[in-house]
Amino acid sequence: MKSKNEHVDSDMQHFTNKLGLIIENVLQNFQVNFFKGLTFLPDMAMHFGSFVVKEDFTRVTGQSDLIDGIGIIFHNIFEDSGDTGKGNHKTNGPMEPPYVRIFPYAISQTLQFKKNTQVSHVSISISAQYLRNFLKEESEYFAYLFDSANSFWIEELMTDDILRTVNDIVKKEEPGNLKSFYYKMKAMELLFYLFESLKKRESGRTLKLNAKEIQAVYDVRDKIVSSLSNHSAIAELKQIAGMNEFKLRKIFKQVFGMGIYDYYQHLRMKEAARLLSEEKLSVSEAGYQMGFENLGHFTKVFEKHIGNKPKKYIQLIDTLR
Repeated sequence: MKSKNEHVDSDMQHFTNKLGLIIENVLQNFQVNFFKGLTFLPDMAMHFGSFVVKEDFTRVTGQSDLIDGIGIIFHNIFEDSGDTGKGNHKTNGPMEPPYVRIFPYAISQTLQFKKNTQVSHVSISISAQYLRNFLKEESEYFAYLFDSANSFWIEELMTDDILRTVNDIVKKEEPGNLKSFYYKMKAMELLFYLFESLKKRESGRTLKLNAKEIQAVYDVRDKIVSSLSNHSAIAELKQIAGMNEFKLRKIFKQVFGMGIYDYYQHLRMKEAARLLSEEKLSVSEAGYQMGFENLGHFTKVFEKHIGNKPKKYIQLIDTLR
Protein backbone atom coordinates (compact mmCIF):
# COMPACT_ATOMS: atom_id res chain seq x y z
CA MET A 1 0.00 0.00 0.00
CA LYS A 2 1.37 3.41 -0.93
CA SER A 3 1.97 6.04 1.76
CA LYS A 4 0.18 9.39 1.56
CA ASN A 5 3.33 11.15 0.42
CA GLU A 6 3.89 8.59 -2.34
CA HIS A 7 0.38 9.32 -3.59
CA VAL A 8 1.19 13.05 -3.57
CA ASP A 9 4.44 12.45 -5.47
CA SER A 10 2.53 10.35 -7.99
CA ASP A 11 -0.04 13.13 -8.45
CA MET A 12 2.75 15.66 -9.03
CA GLN A 13 4.45 13.45 -11.60
CA HIS A 14 1.17 12.83 -13.42
CA PHE A 15 0.45 16.58 -13.52
CA THR A 16 3.93 17.63 -14.68
CA ASN A 17 4.04 14.88 -17.31
CA LYS A 18 0.91 16.38 -18.86
CA LEU A 19 2.79 19.68 -19.16
CA GLY A 20 5.92 18.10 -20.61
CA LEU A 21 8.00 18.73 -17.48
CA ILE A 22 10.43 16.32 -15.81
CA ILE A 23 10.76 16.66 -12.02
CA GLU A 24 11.76 13.21 -10.77
CA ASN A 25 15.19 14.50 -9.74
CA VAL A 26 13.55 17.41 -7.88
CA LEU A 27 10.99 15.53 -5.78
CA GLN A 28 13.65 13.83 -3.67
CA ASN A 29 14.54 17.23 -2.17
CA PHE A 30 11.04 17.92 -0.84
CA GLN A 31 8.74 16.65 1.87
CA VAL A 32 5.38 17.38 0.23
CA ASN A 33 2.57 18.34 2.61
CA PHE A 34 -0.14 18.56 -0.01
CA PHE A 35 -0.46 19.13 -3.75
CA LYS A 36 -3.24 19.58 -6.29
CA GLY A 37 -2.74 20.08 -10.02
CA LEU A 38 -5.35 20.85 -12.66
CA THR A 39 -4.87 21.10 -16.42
CA PHE A 40 -7.08 23.03 -18.80
CA LEU A 41 -4.95 22.26 -21.83
CA PRO A 42 -3.95 23.56 -24.28
CA ASP A 43 -4.62 26.94 -22.68
CA MET A 44 -3.90 26.86 -18.97
CA ALA A 45 -2.90 24.82 -15.93
CA MET A 46 -2.93 25.53 -12.20
CA HIS A 47 -1.31 23.82 -9.25
CA PHE A 48 -0.97 24.63 -5.58
CA GLY A 49 0.54 23.05 -2.54
CA SER A 50 3.00 23.20 0.30
CA PHE A 51 6.28 21.46 1.01
CA VAL A 52 9.37 21.53 3.22
CA VAL A 53 12.85 21.52 1.69
CA LYS A 54 14.87 18.52 2.91
CA GLU A 55 18.27 19.57 1.53
CA ASP A 56 19.92 22.71 0.14
CA PHE A 57 19.68 22.62 -3.63
CA THR A 58 19.34 24.73 -6.76
CA ARG A 59 16.76 24.18 -9.48
CA VAL A 60 16.71 25.72 -12.94
CA THR A 61 13.17 25.91 -14.30
CA GLY A 62 12.41 24.65 -17.80
CA GLN A 63 9.95 25.08 -20.65
CA SER A 64 6.45 23.64 -20.68
CA ASP A 65 4.30 22.38 -23.52
CA LEU A 66 2.11 25.49 -23.34
CA ILE A 67 2.75 27.60 -26.45
CA ASP A 68 4.48 30.87 -25.48
CA GLY A 69 3.76 29.94 -21.89
CA ILE A 70 3.59 32.59 -19.16
CA GLY A 71 4.10 31.61 -15.54
CA ILE A 72 2.39 33.37 -12.63
CA ILE A 73 3.44 32.38 -9.12
CA PHE A 74 1.80 33.42 -5.86
CA HIS A 75 4.60 32.38 -3.51
CA ASN A 76 4.22 31.97 0.27
CA ILE A 77 1.04 34.06 0.35
CA PHE A 78 -0.89 31.47 2.33
CA GLU A 79 0.39 29.67 5.41
CA ASP A 80 0.28 25.90 5.69
CA SER A 81 -1.55 25.97 9.00
CA GLY A 82 -2.58 22.35 8.89
CA ASP A 83 -6.23 23.19 8.18
CA THR A 84 -6.22 23.30 4.40
CA GLY A 85 -8.83 20.66 3.86
CA LYS A 86 -6.38 19.02 1.47
CA GLY A 87 -3.86 17.26 3.63
CA ASN A 88 -3.98 18.30 7.28
CA HIS A 89 -0.23 18.70 7.56
CA LYS A 90 1.43 21.26 9.75
CA THR A 91 4.99 22.50 9.55
CA ASN A 92 6.85 25.03 11.63
CA GLY A 93 9.89 25.76 9.47
CA PRO A 94 10.81 29.31 8.45
CA MET A 95 9.04 30.72 5.40
CA GLU A 96 10.69 32.82 2.72
CA PRO A 97 9.17 36.24 1.89
CA PRO A 98 5.97 36.24 -0.20
CA TYR A 99 5.85 37.50 -3.77
CA VAL A 100 3.66 37.54 -6.87
CA ARG A 101 5.77 37.00 -9.99
CA ILE A 102 4.99 36.93 -13.73
CA PHE A 103 7.56 35.63 -16.20
CA PRO A 104 7.83 33.90 -19.58
CA TYR A 105 8.91 30.28 -19.57
CA ALA A 106 11.38 31.27 -22.28
CA ILE A 107 13.51 32.82 -19.48
CA SER A 108 14.56 30.10 -17.05
CA GLN A 109 14.66 30.82 -13.33
CA THR A 110 17.44 29.70 -11.01
CA LEU A 111 15.74 28.94 -7.72
CA GLN A 112 17.67 28.50 -4.49
CA PHE A 113 16.11 26.28 -1.81
CA LYS A 114 17.40 26.14 1.77
CA LYS A 115 17.12 23.10 4.00
CA ASN A 116 14.12 23.06 6.40
CA THR A 117 12.50 26.03 4.68
CA GLN A 118 8.71 25.88 4.30
CA VAL A 119 7.34 26.82 0.87
CA SER A 120 3.75 27.28 -0.28
CA HIS A 121 2.46 28.41 -3.66
CA VAL A 122 -0.36 28.81 -6.12
CA SER A 123 0.97 28.70 -9.69
CA ILE A 124 -0.84 29.38 -12.95
CA SER A 125 0.65 28.57 -16.35
CA ILE A 126 -1.15 30.16 -19.29
CA SER A 127 -0.56 30.49 -23.02
CA ALA A 128 0.08 34.04 -24.21
CA GLN A 129 -2.66 33.87 -26.85
CA TYR A 130 -5.26 32.62 -24.38
CA LEU A 131 -4.33 35.41 -21.96
CA ARG A 132 -4.56 37.97 -24.75
CA ASN A 133 -8.04 36.71 -25.64
CA PHE A 134 -9.02 36.86 -21.98
CA LEU A 135 -7.90 40.49 -21.70
CA LYS A 136 -9.57 41.42 -25.02
CA GLU A 137 -9.52 45.20 -25.55
CA GLU A 138 -7.35 45.67 -22.44
CA SER A 139 -4.56 43.54 -23.92
CA GLU A 140 -2.96 46.56 -25.61
CA TYR A 141 -2.10 47.97 -22.19
CA PHE A 142 -0.14 44.80 -21.41
CA ALA A 143 1.59 44.55 -24.78
CA TYR A 144 4.93 43.81 -23.08
CA LEU A 145 3.55 40.39 -22.05
CA PHE A 146 3.04 39.39 -25.67
CA ASP A 147 6.34 40.57 -27.11
CA SER A 148 7.73 37.82 -29.30
CA ALA A 149 11.11 38.27 -27.60
CA ASN A 150 9.58 37.07 -24.30
CA SER A 151 11.93 39.23 -22.26
CA PHE A 152 9.68 40.76 -19.58
CA TRP A 153 9.84 40.08 -15.85
CA ILE A 154 7.26 41.43 -13.39
CA GLU A 155 6.87 41.27 -9.63
CA GLU A 156 3.66 42.67 -8.20
CA LEU A 157 2.62 43.57 -4.67
CA MET A 158 -0.04 41.48 -3.03
CA THR A 159 -3.51 43.03 -2.68
CA ASP A 160 -6.28 42.04 -0.27
CA ASP A 161 -8.33 40.66 -3.18
CA ILE A 162 -5.41 38.50 -4.34
CA LEU A 163 -4.82 37.23 -0.81
CA ARG A 164 -8.49 36.38 -0.30
CA THR A 165 -8.78 34.55 -3.63
CA VAL A 166 -5.59 32.55 -3.07
CA ASN A 167 -6.88 31.40 0.28
CA ASP A 168 -10.27 30.55 -1.26
CA ILE A 169 -8.48 28.28 -3.73
CA VAL A 170 -6.30 26.57 -1.15
CA LYS A 171 -8.28 26.44 2.05
CA LYS A 172 -11.95 26.17 1.10
CA GLU A 173 -13.45 22.74 0.64
CA GLU A 174 -13.68 21.88 -3.03
CA PRO A 175 -17.19 21.36 -4.43
CA GLY A 176 -18.63 17.88 -4.76
CA ASN A 177 -19.41 18.44 -8.44
CA LEU A 178 -17.91 20.44 -11.30
CA LYS A 179 -14.51 20.60 -9.59
CA SER A 180 -12.56 21.40 -12.74
CA PHE A 181 -15.00 24.18 -13.66
CA TYR A 182 -14.81 25.61 -10.12
CA TYR A 183 -11.01 25.77 -10.09
CA LYS A 184 -10.84 27.25 -13.57
CA MET A 185 -13.20 30.04 -12.50
CA LYS A 186 -11.13 30.68 -9.36
CA ALA A 187 -7.97 30.83 -11.49
CA MET A 188 -9.63 33.40 -13.76
CA GLU A 189 -10.77 35.38 -10.72
CA LEU A 190 -7.20 35.42 -9.44
CA LEU A 191 -5.97 36.63 -12.84
CA PHE A 192 -8.59 39.37 -12.83
CA TYR A 193 -7.41 40.79 -9.51
CA LEU A 194 -3.77 40.51 -10.54
CA PHE A 195 -4.28 42.39 -13.79
CA GLU A 196 -6.50 44.93 -12.08
CA SER A 197 -3.49 45.70 -9.88
CA LEU A 198 -1.04 45.68 -12.81
CA LYS A 199 -3.26 48.15 -14.70
CA LYS A 200 -2.36 50.80 -12.11
CA ARG A 201 1.25 50.80 -13.28
CA GLU A 202 2.47 53.56 -15.54
CA SER A 203 2.42 52.60 -19.18
CA GLY A 204 5.37 53.24 -21.45
CA ARG A 205 8.13 51.60 -23.42
CA THR A 206 9.69 48.68 -21.62
CA LEU A 207 13.26 47.47 -21.81
CA LYS A 208 13.97 43.94 -22.96
CA LEU A 209 15.65 42.21 -20.05
CA ASN A 210 18.19 39.43 -19.91
CA ALA A 211 18.89 37.05 -17.03
CA LYS A 212 21.89 39.07 -15.82
CA GLU A 213 19.87 42.29 -15.58
CA ILE A 214 17.05 40.51 -13.75
CA GLN A 215 19.48 39.06 -11.23
CA ALA A 216 21.12 42.47 -10.76
CA VAL A 217 17.84 44.19 -9.92
CA TYR A 218 16.98 41.44 -7.43
CA ASP A 219 20.38 41.92 -5.79
CA VAL A 220 19.45 45.58 -5.37
CA ARG A 221 16.06 44.63 -3.96
CA ASP A 222 17.69 42.24 -1.48
CA LYS A 223 19.99 45.02 -0.30
CA ILE A 224 17.00 47.32 0.26
CA VAL A 225 15.13 44.63 2.20
CA SER A 226 18.16 43.90 4.39
CA SER A 227 18.07 47.35 6.00
CA LEU A 228 14.58 48.84 6.12
CA SER A 229 15.45 51.26 8.92
CA ASN A 230 18.16 52.91 6.81
CA HIS A 231 17.81 53.64 3.09
CA SER A 232 20.76 52.49 0.99
CA ALA A 233 22.56 55.19 -1.01
CA ILE A 234 21.98 55.10 -4.76
CA ALA A 235 25.76 55.00 -5.29
CA GLU A 236 25.93 51.70 -3.40
CA LEU A 237 22.93 50.29 -5.28
CA LYS A 238 24.48 51.24 -8.63
CA GLN A 239 27.65 49.38 -7.67
CA ILE A 240 25.66 46.30 -6.64
CA ALA A 241 23.74 46.33 -9.94
CA GLY A 242 26.75 47.10 -12.11
CA MET A 243 24.81 49.62 -14.19
CA ASN A 244 24.28 53.36 -14.38
CA GLU A 245 21.63 55.11 -12.30
CA PHE A 246 19.19 55.76 -15.16
CA LYS A 247 19.16 52.14 -16.29
CA LEU A 248 18.89 50.84 -12.73
CA ARG A 249 15.92 53.07 -11.93
CA LYS A 250 14.23 52.17 -15.23
CA ILE A 251 14.60 48.40 -14.80
CA PHE A 252 13.70 48.49 -11.10
CA LYS A 253 10.46 50.34 -11.78
CA GLN A 254 9.66 48.08 -14.72
CA VAL A 255 10.04 44.93 -12.60
CA PHE A 256 8.59 46.08 -9.28
CA GLY A 257 6.08 48.69 -10.43
CA MET A 258 7.45 51.60 -8.41
CA GLY A 259 10.63 53.57 -7.99
CA ILE A 260 13.45 52.48 -5.69
CA TYR A 261 12.61 54.93 -2.89
CA ASP A 262 8.85 54.33 -3.05
CA TYR A 263 9.46 50.58 -2.96
CA TYR A 264 11.72 51.01 0.08
CA GLN A 265 9.10 53.14 1.84
CA HIS A 266 6.35 50.65 1.04
CA LEU A 267 8.27 47.70 2.49
CA ARG A 268 9.25 49.88 5.43
CA MET A 269 5.58 50.65 6.19
CA LYS A 270 4.60 47.00 5.72
CA GLU A 271 7.15 46.10 8.38
CA ALA A 272 5.87 48.93 10.61
CA ALA A 273 2.34 47.54 10.23
CA ARG A 274 3.62 44.11 11.26
CA LEU A 275 5.31 45.59 14.32
CA LEU A 276 2.04 47.28 15.31
CA SER A 277 -0.21 44.26 14.72
CA GLU A 278 2.00 41.31 15.67
CA GLU A 279 4.69 42.67 17.98
CA LYS A 280 2.22 45.05 19.69
CA LEU A 281 4.64 47.97 19.57
CA SER A 282 3.29 51.46 20.17
CA VAL A 283 3.13 53.90 17.25
CA SER A 284 6.17 55.80 18.49
CA GLU A 285 8.12 52.55 19.08
CA ALA A 286 7.34 51.24 15.58
CA GLY A 287 8.26 54.57 14.00
CA TYR A 288 11.53 54.76 15.91
CA GLN A 289 12.44 51.16 15.02
CA MET A 290 11.86 51.98 11.34
CA GLY A 291 14.27 54.91 11.59
CA PHE A 292 11.84 57.84 11.98
CA GLU A 293 12.66 60.64 14.40
CA ASN A 294 9.52 62.66 13.61
CA LEU A 295 6.28 60.89 14.60
CA GLY A 296 4.19 63.15 12.35
CA HIS A 297 6.29 62.23 9.33
CA PHE A 298 5.98 58.54 10.18
CA THR A 299 2.19 58.86 10.41
CA LYS A 300 2.00 60.60 7.03
CA VAL A 301 4.15 58.00 5.25
CA PHE A 302 2.30 55.14 6.95
CA GLU A 303 -1.09 56.45 5.81
CA LYS A 304 0.16 56.87 2.22
CA HIS A 305 1.29 53.25 1.93
CA ILE A 306 -1.08 51.38 4.27
CA GLY A 307 -4.24 53.42 3.76
CA ASN A 308 -4.86 54.44 7.36
CA LYS A 309 -3.02 56.31 10.09
CA PRO A 310 -1.21 53.99 12.52
CA LYS A 311 -3.71 54.32 15.38
CA LYS A 312 -6.66 53.75 13.05
CA TYR A 313 -4.86 50.76 11.57
CA ILE A 314 -4.43 49.23 15.04
CA GLN A 315 -8.14 49.74 15.76
CA LEU A 316 -9.11 48.03 12.50
CA ILE A 317 -6.81 45.09 13.20
CA ASP A 318 -8.24 44.72 16.69
CA THR A 319 -11.81 44.60 15.36
CA LEU A 320 -10.88 41.79 12.97
CA ARG A 321 -9.47 39.59 15.71
